Amino acid sequence: MRFTKDHEWVAVEGDIATVGITAYAAEQLGDVVFVEVPEVGKTVKQGDGLAVVESVKAASDVYAPVSGEVVEANAALGDAPETVNAVPETGGWFAKLKLSNPSEVEALMDRDAYEAFLGTL
Repeated sequence: MRFTKDHEWVAVEGDIATVGITAYAAEQLGDVVFVEVPEVGKTVKQGDGLAVVESVKAASDVYAPVSGEVVEANAALGDAPETVNAVPETGGWFAKLKLSNPSEVEALMDRDAYEAFLGTL
């Protein structure tokens, strides 16, 4: 699993990257009440808006940590947005992307680097 400074995570299997927000981000948001996932077929570049999360505190964009095409969206979040709070780094994923530039993953932080980054906030 790799991480961004915007608190997204990406887990790669083969050429498919699963994307979500970190436990830290979910905690900062508070209770998630609405999630808008991307449509299958949407192409995103690293840093583009990928999804929207609304909580009792704020609405936030989720940015694509890597470039690719959306091959699956977690539609279950529409009926159960609280999944993002309950299991942000597993079942609370937003989308799966077919990687268009796998080298982007290597530039992201590993868990140790992300934990160190959190210590600076």
